[in-house]
Amino acid sequence: MPNFLETGRLVLRAFTTDDTDHLLALESAPEVMRFINGGRPTDREAIEKRALPRLLHDYPCWGTRGYWAAQEKTTGTFLGWFEFRPLDEHSPAVVELGYRLNQAAWGHGYATEGSRALIHKGFTDLDVERVTANTMAVNTRSRRVMEKSGLSFVRNFTGDWPEAIEGSEQGEVEYELTRTEWEQSR
Repeated sequence: MPNFLETGRLVLRAFTTDDTDHLLALESAPEVMRFINGGRPTDREAIEKRALPRLLHDYPCWGTRGYWAAQEKTTGTFLGWFEFRPLDEHSPAVVELGYRLNQAAWGHGYATEGSRALIHKGFTDLDVERVTANTMAVNTRSRRVMEKSGLSFVRNFTGDWPEAIEGSEQGEVEYELTRTEWEQSR
């Protein structure tokens, strides 16, 4: 499968089972997983049985994936992943944007660069009408990426967490960007 998307510094490509070790390292980093599960590492079995099937899933409305492995363009270094998947797998109208990058990739603008490129592709090539993104209210870095990518705050809400993690008592936030808003900002 060819690369899904390239930017000035990133290549977003389909995941393969060969990415298992990359995912294991990513999801074993306490700071990376801090706002996901409180910083607990994910074991290999969970990667192979839960994470990889989700990342390898093709969405019928696009005939392609909704999660993309992110590599640094010049070195090929695995940086993490981006999510840009339809909430209804039979309709591309509303997609969820997400990202999970290695801590070494933080602070370099990769999350914003990849998010902006996915949003552009969604509105120009994939029939997307609305992009949504969620995170914990206390996750200020992720919220800043959403804002820099053009999304606007919609609401605070309380998610149904299987177990509380530090900061979950402050709830979650939702951001969005519609095609109309994106076109008006260009």
